[in-house]
Amino acid sequence: MAKDNIKKIVLAYSGGLDTSVIIPWLKENYNDPEIIAVAGNVGQADELEGLEERALKTGASKLYVEDLTEEFVEEVIIPTVQAGAKYEGYLLGTAMARPVIARRLAEIAVREKADAICHGCTGKGNDQVRFELAIKAFAPGMKIIAPWREWDIKSREEEIDYAESHNVPLKINRETNYSKDKNLWHLSHEGLDLEDPGNEPLYQKKGFLEMGVSPQDAPDTPAELTLEFEKGRPVALNGEKKSAKEIILELNKLGGANGIGLLDLVENRLVGMKSRGVYETPGGAILYFAHEYLETVTLDKMTQHKKAELSVSFADLLYNGQWYTPLREALSAFVTKTQECVTGKVKLKLYKGNIIKAGVWSDWSLYSEEIATFGEDAVYDQKDANGFINLWGLPVSMVAAVERKNSKK
Repeated sequence: MAKDNIKKIVLAYSGGLDTSVIIPWLKENYNDPEIIAVAGNVGQADELEGLEERALKTGASKLYVEDLTEEFVEEVIIPTVQAGAKYEGYLLGTAMARPVIARRLAEIAVREKADAICHGCTGKGNDQVRFELAIKAFAPGMKIIAPWREWDIKSREEEIDYAESHNVPLKINRETNYSKDKNLWHLSHEGLDLEDPGNEPLYQKKGFLEMGVSPQDAPDTPAELTLEFEKGRPVALNGEKKSAKEIILELNKLGGANGIGLLDLVENRLVGMKSRGVYETPGGAILYFAHEYLETVTLDKMTQHKKAELSVSFADLLYNGQWYTPLREALSAFVTKTQECVTGKVKLKLYKGNIIKAGVWSDWSLYSEEIATFGEDAVYDQKDANGFINLWGLPVSMVAAVERKNSKK
């Protein structure tokens, strides 16, 4: 579709640097189309303050602020935690949020009879793929505009120059110009001094960490908590029944106060390069740890090992923007089956960035103290190990015998 024929554009809008600059840029370069801004609320809290005023002031005709927090938690976060999916150690905070945001973006574009959807993802990142694959799933054939792949702006510094020259209000300055992504699950930091992997993150600098404190500033006494699960879902914190969303938010406070969930990672992006990010995921780190702890006693060995293998594929699909695919749905069905007996309670201690196991209980536990004991028992005949080892080691014995026979020739 020719630029002049694009009369209405739906923009994925956060109010950050990229999307603030994009509105006047679209007006200048796409024959002054109507811009409908859409902000997906996935728990970024204060970042939503003043959003409508900024969107309208920079040229949008209206702003949708869509509360997607429940979908975010129930449709993506919990299934991903149940899967044990991590990408190179990263708890997938940005990747998790993109499917529900992009789906709603596509739904609104269809409803508004828009000619195109626009996003502010760079041509170097993963998010461009995540957004566009989800848009293709829910608005196939929709024109997609990605200004970072079109305009002459080459850096965030040049974006700031453009914003200042067009009187675009910004909430950042050149000194705090980290590229950040925040939601109820995590906060990521990229850019500036972090682009050199030889630089230590400024954990002690006031204002750098937003969801908690550095481990060395955490309390000198451990904090204790209990988490209860039903079929792999968190249902209670410290004996109080809560929704999964409420539990995550409370764990963010507990974890953040104790320096939990900091990750400094050089990761392999989908587009081929390595990039460095610092991630704050205080509640998520606790939830993953507690869930895995409970699974150690409730999953049989074969299921536990196969699930660990498939968790890598699950994480790859989510990281690479392939959430809305038959394979991800099939893996989720497998994960749901594995969670049928993941019911019980775990106790943890949080201490200066560490999560410490303090007890696990389940009516579905496969652990038997009577069988595992080093003391005397009446249920395990150790003589049975003779036949087991002979049969288990038969292939080893056969190979060794053949090698000895042939070495004498």
